[in-house]
Amino acid sequence: MATCSSTSSKIAPSKDALKPSCEHPILSTFDIPTSPVPKTDPYEHLHIAPNLDGTITRLLNVPTVEANPEATHGDAVVCKDLTLNAEKQTWIRIYRPTKLPSNDNTIARLPIIIYFHGGGFILLKASMKQPHQTCSELASEIPAIVVSLDYRLAPEHRLPAQYEDAIDAILWAKQQVMDTNGEQWLKDYGDCSRCYLCGRGCGGNMVFHAALSALDLDLKPLKISGLVLNQPMFGGSERKKSELMSVDDPVLPIQALDLMWELSLPVGTDRDHPFCNPVVEGPHKRKISSLGRCLVTGFSGDAMFDRMQDLVSMLLRSGVKVEARFHDPGFHNVDIVDGQCALTLLNSIKEFVI
Repeated sequence: MATCSSTSSKIAPSKDALKPSCEHPILSTFDIPTSPVPKTDPYEHLHIAPNLDGTITRLLNVPTVEANPEATHGDAVVCKDLTLNAEKQTWIRIYRPTKLPSNDNTIARLPIIIYFHGGGFILLKASMKQPHQTCSELASEIPAIVVSLDYRLAPEHRLPAQYEDAIDAILWAKQQVMDTNGEQWLKDYGDCSRCYLCGRGCGGNMVFHAALSALDLDLKPLKISGLVLNQPMFGGSERKKSELMSVDDPVLPIQALDLMWELSLPVGTDRDHPFCNPVVEGPHKRKISSLGRCLVTGFSGDAMFDRMQDLVSMLLRSGVKVEARFHDPGFHNVDIVDGQCALTLLNSIKEFVI
């Protein structure tokens, strides 16, 4: 099991700080291939099957967790499911801690975290065990009110559908704090001046693009105070060193990552579309300097590690305040199976939010 050590940089890390704190054993042992050699069936790896109509059948049996709106003995968090958009069949799961902090016998307002789960845009639901556990920990340990979005999946709904769903969730949160009959947990316990967007993998990608779209909206009294991009999913047509080294990666081989993009991007586009590669030129670049504080986390053994470093460099060049927390060695989603890495990431987010 990996042991997490980190390179942490606040506001303006140097070029060296964007690198892991020690050499990755794989990168230092083997020569880097000039091009990936496909060895994995990406459909089989992702447990999906293509259908003739362009949809996919998801074969992975992942446990789900029912909402528990009423606390029972020992529950640190309660949660409930609410419809977001009936036509789009999107919904949210909102979490609150059962032990609410107080100041002078007055319940303290908690930050609001709008969370986007991972799954490469094509897999997982907000009710599945891993996203549910992550949101429960954020709610109890920060503590915070967490709004977890169950968004539409590709290829049935290709990008930018997921970004649109993210904006729906942000506007929903705004509406609740403004409406006298709004959702009680947000109105009674949430601090609308401290709203954070947080996502893992493709959810980190959604954080970035939703935050850019939100710049064009009047969100008052809701204020987005920061962005948390945990192992964000980005790509590009030209291979990066970390991608070339991931051909035989047992967790996320490059062939599987390519397939996720193939199934998610608008038809007829490639991986240099800004949805995938934010470093390319485009209208979105003019807005980046207006983004608020960002926390970017990642692991040096992730196929997308070089992309994460490119993202941080781009944000810094645009004058964005960035905290980069890169850990060595690790791999994509190592925090799901390594408790120490999970705690390290949770503490990073907690420090950023508080």
